[in-house]
Amino acid sequence: MKFPSSTNNFQKEHVQLLCSSYQHWTGKPLLPGNHPETETAQLIFEAPFPVLSHDTASNPILNYANQAGLELFEMTWDEWTSMPSTDTAEAMLREERAALMKRVTENGYIDDYSGTRISKTGKRFFIEQATVWNLIDESGDYRGQAATCSDWVRVK
Repeated sequence: MKFPSSTNNFQKEHVQLLCSSYQHWTGKPLLPGNHPETETAQLIFEAPFPVLSHDTASNPILNYANQAGLELFEMTWDEWTSMPSTDTAEAMLREERAALMKRVTENGYIDDYSGTRISKTGKRFFIEQATVWNLIDESGDYRGQAATCSDWVRVK
């Protein structure tokens, strides 16, 4: 599946921001291997692991999810990009999520997050060893936060 064509330029620029920020904080590439920059946005969108991000608003709005992320949260691109990121956690877990985001803001990134999230249809899943990082542009300006993980399991 290709990412939404109406957001093609945003996707390419934003994926470069996701990749460069991830590399900056972790010292590792977000996408293993050596890939032409022209293919990176599509490869990240098709990656078998979720990649998600939100913007810099005081109540951040989600602004990116690759196909694995959209499927995990059971949402379309339009649904995802119109939702506050706080809504990815159940109400009773939002305080825990806020503490996590504060840790990321203060440290640049973390690579040890585990917690429960909820899809649009109410399905819960447990994320293990997620990496959450600050997005920074070439000038070092804060542009939001992003997350990825390779391990998750549905919770009944």
